[in-house]
Amino acid sequence: MPVLDKRALLAEVSATRPISIELGCGPSKRDANAIGIDALDFPGVDLVGDIFEVLAALPAGSVRHCYSSHFLEHVADLPRLIAEFERILAPGGEVEAKVPHFSNPYFYSDPTHSRFFGLYSLSYFAGDAIHSRKVPTYGREIRFDLVATRLEFDSPFPLRGLFKRLVGRVFDSCNWMREFWEENLCYLFPCYSVCYRLRRR
Repeated sequence: MPVLDKRALLAEVSATRPISIELGCGPSKRDANAIGIDALDFPGVDLVGDIFEVLAALPAGSVRHCYSSHFLEHVADLPRLIAEFERILAPGGEVEAKVPHFSNPYFYSDPTHSRFFGLYSLSYFAGDAIHSRKVPTYGREIRFDLVATRLEFDSPFPLRGLFKRLVGRVFDSCNWMREFWEENLCYLFPCYSVCYRLRRR
């Protein structure tokens, strides 16, 4: 499907003036100054279209910050998306992504989810000085560094949500606790989301 540029923004995007983008922004963007991208034409969306076609329209090195919340799990070809991030991010630019953790009990109910995520999922695409276990990169040239991971504990039920947020702070207090929780406790005390921050080398 062709890209719909609702506000004629693509003509102004260049590597000399890097922009912020928000993927799968839906009806409202977290950052009003970011360019909102979505496959559905909501009022807050600036560029409407398939994610790969929209990103292909952005020049190399033209993005300083990319944010997405509960979007990456809908993308069937994650390696291709990471490669596009590598192309469009300026050096020092960052990708901030929030996705459902694989222990999230509601993850499997959504038929549009293509993949699940754990603490190490993006370590396969980046240099990782955070985590204890080292995973392979399968010959990929590494162009990102994983600079942060964070767990979010919550529930759609208010009292349970409050309890999980309070107790979850203990499990998210340091990397050792995050890794201990994921290996030993994640199905006893499920997590809602895992958040990553990648920085372009």
